[in-house]
Amino acid sequence: MAEPRNDEQPSPEQLYPEHLAVLCDRWSQALDATGYDTVLVAAGDSRNYFLDDQSPAWRANPHFAQWLPGETCPHSSLLVRPGARPRLYFFRPADYWHQPPAIPDWVGDGMEILVFEDPAQLEQALAAAAAGSNRMARIAEAPSAVELSGVTDNPPDLIARLHYARASKTPFEVACMAGATARAVRGHRAALAAFAEGRSEFEIHLRYLAAAGQTSEELPYPSIVAQNTHAGVLHYQHYDREPPALRRSFLIDAGATCRGYAADVTRTYAVAEAPDGNRFQALVDVLDAEQRALIESIRPGQDYVDLHESAHRAVGRILADHGLVTCSAEQAFESGLTRTFLPHGLGHLLGLQTHDVGGLQADPAGTPRPPPAHYPALRLTRRIEPGQVFTIEPGLYFIPMLLDEARESALGRHIDWRLVERMQPFGGIRIEDNVLVTATGVRNLTRDAFAAAG
Repeated sequence: MAEPRNDEQPSPEQLYPEHLAVLCDRWSQALDATGYDTVLVAAGDSRNYFLDDQSPAWRANPHFAQWLPGETCPHSSLLVRPGARPRLYFFRPADYWHQPPAIPDWVGDGMEILVFEDPAQLEQALAAAAAGSNRMARIAEAPSAVELSGVTDNPPDLIARLHYARASKTPFEVACMAGATARAVRGHRAALAAFAEGRSEFEIHLRYLAAAGQTSEELPYPSIVAQNTHAGVLHYQHYDREPPALRRSFLIDAGATCRGYAADVTRTYAVAEAPDGNRFQALVDVLDAEQRALIESIRPGQDYVDLHESAHRAVGRILADHGLVTCSAEQAFESGLTRTFLPHGLGHLLGLQTHDVGGLQADPAGTPRPPPAHYPALRLTRRIEPGQVFTIEPGLYFIPMLLDEARESALGRHIDWRLVERMQPFGGIRIEDNVLVTATGVRNLTRDAFAAAG
C-alpha cells in the first residue's frame, strides 16, 4: 500500500545529527559483535590513470561516505570507537592547483575534527591512534599508503555486519535520496521533451545533465539513453550523435545524487506515429500498470525473491494477453519462457551505491543467500523490512541473442514470431521506481517526485 506524501519534510542537514547517532550505535554493535575496539575508515586516495598525470573522478570509500557524505576529501580518515565521538582526520593541503576541501557547516559538533595540511603529520596521528587501541580494524582500499602495525585490514565479519545494516536507511539518508530523485525527475522530463523534438541520444543526454544540474561525474552511474533497438541492450553505453531516421521508442535509465546518495529511475516511451507504435505503447502502458501493482503489494516480511517471481508472472500475463506467446501465462512462467523477455532481476538495494551492498546476505553475520539458479542476475534476495530502499524495475525486451536461443529450443514453438519480429525494432521496455519500505507499505520516492514536478 502506498503511503501518503508529506511535503513538509525536514532537510538532510537538519536530520544529520540523528543520522550520526544511529551510525555510532550501529557501528558500536558491529564492533562489539566482532571483537574490535576501534575501526579506522580511510576515505581513499585519488590515483592517476596508468602512465598519465590525470585521474578519474574520485569517489570516497562508501563506508566513509556514510559518515561524511558527498564531500570531496581524499586522504582523510575516520576513527570510530564505541563510547566516543567519531574522530575525523581531515586532510586539507595548502594548494593553489586545486580547490582545497572544506568541512561543511552542517556537520556541526557531532565529530571531533582534526585538520592536517602535512601528509606526514597525518600519518603520524593515525599511527598514534592505532597504538592506542587493543584490536583495531581498518576499512580501506588496499594497499594503503599508511602502514599501521597490529591492524586487521577489511575484516570480512565486520564488513558483513556493516553491509547488512546499510540496507536500513536513516531519515537523513531517505531525505538525500528524495533530493536525488527530484533532480533525476527534472532530468527525465527534460530528456523526454528533447526526444519529442527529435534530438539525438547525445543531445538528450546533455539536456538531461542541464536539467538535473549535475555533471556526468556526479551521476551515480552512466545514463542509458537508448532509442529504438538500443533499448534492448540492458546497459547500453553509447550516445549516438545523430537521431535515427525513424524514431520508434525511447528508454532512459538515468539517476542523480544528493549528498552522495543515489536515485535510479527508468522510463520508456513509444512514438505513436511509427509503424506498430500504438501496439508497443500498449505494452508500455500495461507493464507500467503491472509495476504499480507490484509496488502496491509490498509488505514488510515478504521475500524479495517472491516479489521477483511475481514480476515474471506479470510478464507472462502480458505476453499471453497481447499475443506474443501462444501458450497460457502460467505456462510461460512455469516453462521459463518469461526469462527470454525479462533476463534481469526485479531490482536491487539503493543508497550510497547504485547497486547497494548487502542484498545477498541472509543475516548480519554474512551468511550468503545467493539468487536462485534460474535467476542468476537477481541482486536482492533478502526479506523486505521497514527502512529498506530498493528499486522495482520489471522489463519486457526483444533481445536478438535471447530470442535466437529460444527459437532453437522447445520454447520457440510457443512464441508468435511474426508479432515478436514486429516489436524487435522497438528494443524493449523498463519501468523503474525507487521505493522506501514503511511499517505498513511503501513510499514511492519516484512517483512522488514526478507528481510534485507536475
